[in-house]
Amino acid sequence: MDATLIIVAVVIIAILIVAVWWYSMRQRSAKLQEKFGSEYERTVTEKGDTRKAEDELRDRQKRVSKLEIRPLAADERRGFNDEWLAVQARFVDDPSAAVRDADTLVGRVMEARGYPVGDFEQRAADVSVDHPAVLEHYRDAHAIALRHAQGQASTEDLRQAMVHYRALCAELLEEPPTASTPPITSGRATS
Repeated sequence: MDATLIIVAVVIIAILIVAVWWYSMRQRSAKLQEKFGSEYERTVTEKGDTRKAEDELRDRQKRVSKLEIRPLAADERRGFNDEWLAVQARFVDDPSAAVRDADTLVGRVMEARGYPVGDFEQRAADVSVDHPAVLEHYRDAHAIALRHAQGQASTEDLRQAMVHYRALCAELLEEPPTASTPPITSGRATS
């Protein structure tokens, strides 16, 4: 066989290997983007590097795959839904307490489902694997709760936090709150 032919064959094989590798990396990226949605973009921005962000997201998946996440039993779901409705109803008279109670309730639902309830960032990372669509709600509600703790949140901000907590709670309960769920309105005009 001619040496030139061997070199051409090696080059073609090398090009094919690189093309297959590149295609598989693009497919992995596309799957992560599809799975994590806006959390993918947020993580890329936070990490400043696509590869580091994708490593982080894959690490989250590995961590959560080792957890025993479980669906709630029907009676647990009903109980948590009833608690949510009571928390939501308290918003009219005491928005501040309702937001605190909503945050606590969401934490209890997470714990009942099997998510570790450590620090906020770890909880958010864990929830992002199975519930990426509502993760922004969790982050937004948490940010408002932190501002409220510093006396920097208005009643409208607290109402928004409740809307965010409601979306997260419904997702974690794996069913929307009952049809009789009234809209969240503020009863006071104070900040």
